Amino acid sequence: MSHITRFFRRPVAMLALGSALVLGVSGCATSSRVGVTSDYDHSVNFRAYKTWSWYPTQTKDTEGGPAQGYQSFLDKRIRTAVEREMTAKGLTYAETSPDLYIAYSAKVEDKQQANYSGLGPYGYPYGYGYYGGGLYGRGNGYITNYKAGTVIIDFVDVRRKELAWRGQGQAQVDKQTISEPEVYRIVNSILGTYPPQGPEGPNASR
Repeated sequence: MSHITRFFRRPVAMLALGSALVLGVSGCATSSRVGVTSDYDHSVNFRAYKTWSWYPTQTKDTEGGPAQGYQSFLDKRIRTAVEREMTAKGLTYAETSPDLYIAYSAKVEDKQQANYSGLGPYGYPYGYGYYGGGLYGRGNGYITNYKAGTVIIDFVDVRRKELAWRGQGQAQVDKQTISEPEVYRIVNSILGTYPPQGPEGPNASR
């Protein structure tokens, strides 16, 4: 009998392998890919936007808490990330008469992902599956439970009082809130698609 066969027949070895795989699943959240989508008003000249401010009626507490007159940690993280990106893009914050208002929303949801490839997680055939970390077999596939953090950012044309651009980003997160590194990664990915790449170049024109 080979050393590999003897290893997989040992209960302690299987437990250690299962624990390592579970840690691998939980460790993927901070480096997971950000899925980004965006849409925009094709009649807008984005070159004309030079200044911005926060939307006047923006909810103060994204996480739905009792904050009145102060911001939650998540709100502060989002605002800091947006401010950095807007400065990097050459747009100036203006308290009065801005060209754009920026509004945002964020949420964390429990989601599931199904895989019916005939192989278990990490390419192992079924029969070597494990139960733990939200991963379990179901028929000829398996289901992964995970938390998805979603951030939506809106750019509103102040003069026209209409939505000019919307970007949305979603990524797997570790907890029920979105951590500081995760916020920066999601927000940076969203605003990386601004200005929109229209058929006439990086800035659509009227």
